Amino acid sequence: MEIKTIKVGFLQTNCYILTLNDKCLIIDPGDEADKIIKNIDKDVIGILITHYHFDHIGALNSLKDKYKCSIYDIYNCKSNMEVGPFKFETIITKGHKDDCITYYFKDNQMMFVGDFIFKGSIGRCDLEGGNYDEMLKSIELIKKYDDDIKVYPGHGDETTLLYEKQNNPYF
Repeated sequence: MEIKTIKVGFLQTNCYILTLNDKCLIIDPGDEADKIIKNIDKDVIGILITHYHFDHIGALNSLKDKYKCSIYDIYNCKSNMEVGPFKFETIITKGHKDDCITYYFKDNQMMFVGDFIFKGSIGRCDLEGGNYDEMLKSIELIKKYDDDIKVYPGHGDETTLLYEKQNNPYF
């Protein structure tokens, strides 16, 4: 699987394009639909939303209208999903917001976490829908996963679960 990261909007949200064979998924199209579209050369079969903050969904309607694809989020995902050639698990990771979900591509050892985890930190819990106690529960849940998993956050650099377990004060 190929991953392309596009930083969009004034908050520099990481929008990810996952490509496998001739299909692709978009994760968190935060803004700048035209910029995202220019980076797509495969058939878009779905858009995954980690949570519904403006900086993660700003281009959602434009892309949905263009590609006529399904939207996947906390409200319609099962724990194990198969979208075209993509297979992934979903993990409810509330805390930053009450609609946060992590997408775990087990075969590729990758997690797309939105604003749940940042390299060396976590997402804010003081915004509407945030809850620090829920965040701590989500962290305990995610700590059980394999250290080698790459973590792709909503902002900033990618990391690994091992790095977070060793360096993140919230872990």
